[in-house]
Amino acid sequence: MDVIRRGAEEIIPEEDLVKKIELSVKERKPLRVKLGCDPSRPDLHLGHSVVLRKLRQFQDLGHKAILIIGDFTGMIGDPSGRSKTRPSLTLDETRMYGESYFEQATRILSTENIQMVYNSEWLDKMSFADVIKLAGKYTVARMLERDDFLNRYKEGAPIGIHEFLYPLAQAMDSVAIESDIELGGTDQKFNLLVGRDIQREFGMSPQVILTVPLLTGTDGVEKMSKSLNNYIGITEPAQEIYGKTLSIPDELIFPYYLLTTDVSSQRLEELKKILADKYSNPRDVKRELARTLVRMYHSEDAARRAEDEFDRVFIKKDIPENIQEITLEKSNEGFHIVDLMIRSSLVSSKSEARRLIQQGGVKIDSEKIGDSNSLIDKKDAFILQVGKRKFIKIVPKS
Repeated sequence: MDVIRRGAEEIIPEEDLVKKIELSVKERKPLRVKLGCDPSRPDLHLGHSVVLRKLRQFQDLGHKAILIIGDFTGMIGDPSGRSKTRPSLTLDETRMYGESYFEQATRILSTENIQMVYNSEWLDKMSFADVIKLAGKYTVARMLERDDFLNRYKEGAPIGIHEFLYPLAQAMDSVAIESDIELGGTDQKFNLLVGRDIQREFGMSPQVILTVPLLTGTDGVEKMSKSLNNYIGITEPAQEIYGKTLSIPDELIFPYYLLTTDVSSQRLEELKKILADKYSNPRDVKRELARTLVRMYHSEDAARRAEDEFDRVFIKKDIPENIQEITLEKSNEGFHIVDLMIRSSLVSSKSEARRLIQQGGVKIDSEKIGDSNSLIDKKDAFILQVGKRKFIKIVPKS
């Protein structure tokens, strides 16, 4: 229970979990621990790793991890945390994303004691009569207890009937696989509780639910999200993981250690004291965190090299050793800096390029470019730098 409680937000009800574990030990039968996976976001980051790591802990304790890829529910769109109806996906899209999710998730999860299933296997077989019977087991009043729905209802924002069916569909996943425990972020609490209620309706022992906190992104404000560009991807290069970790606010150092690493409880207490000491430098602890995360998703050697590279580029202000090289054709006038940035794929739009130039974030051979109308007329190869970590070597071709 000490392992399971670590980093958990809520266990509902905890006494039932203790009983399930005791019975599991007595009968030598592993518990079935469920995690529903959203196939619309196949690129996993440290925010996703929090719940995946909790699932790995259950695996290490001898229980069975069941990953449910929501290929069918992905066509509905999870309304959790949404202020408007979420766009749906096709079944082919959800299947493709699901395969990518599993491949990345097994960087954290053990490939033993694991089962991956698609919920279309049972949900797609339900008749309209089955759906009506299922809908009859829950009330509109209960659905409106959910903040997402209630707020939209009060504001007069549209709520599709299909969105009411999402928690019921997720609950049927728990029925279909006979889930003992379901994991999820705090934003999933309502859906997980519906699962308990529907399991009771089907005469099953209700699952225990365990929620974990939503990890704050590198901006220190919003939850980690790729769309907000405040994420640290678990499949990113070692240098990116290291550099992004060093960019987090100091107040996130301890939560990141607690929720995204395996450091011992004893070490966590030591870190808490170090960070509370006004005479200590949190930068040193943050560098240790960055090394730890790179080591977890790459290797010890990669962590060392990422730190050396970071120091060379950002402390000694040198150019990275290994950077991409591309050959680009130039006009008689040379390269227009905005066009050059787009052709190098370092920015996605002209407005982004101009903004970065205005902010002083663009350099040619270490010299800052201050005018978005600048022309770069160089005959030999040169280094284009955008932001702190993006470098590319341009070889002009006449």
